[in-house]
Amino acid sequence: MINKSKLTCPVESTLKVIGGRWKVLILRELFQGVKRFGELHRALNGITQKMLTQQLREMEADGIVHREVYLQVPPKVEYSLTTLGESLKPLVEEMHKWGINHLNEQNQEPLTQSLTDNSKIRCSLHR
Repeated sequence: MINKSKLTCPVESTLKVIGGRWKVLILRELFQGVKRFGELHRALNGITQKMLTQQLREMEADGIVHREVYLQVPPKVEYSLTTLGESLKPLVEEMHKWGINHLNEQNQEPLTQSLTDNSKIRCSLHR
């Protein structure tokens, strides 16, 4: 959650919302559409259930993720991006392009060509 009284830099504000190891990867999954908790957990290799829950709660509190609870047995919860969350897509795509350029400059082969490619090709660093 953001402490608005202490932030003066817009970049700092952005990083408070999407910073850390997992949030951009969660965004990547949600850019593809609505996901259930288990789908997110399986897609994010290495994240614990506790960490995923914490990250999703923070993203919900920051207004970028919507959590829909269905009253049924067994319980069903779906996560999607809010309009504010969707507005991060161009920013994350630019970060992806920058990463490809950086890898090329370092003489390393980029492992994926498109952040939102439906072919499910992923960067090995994130899978």
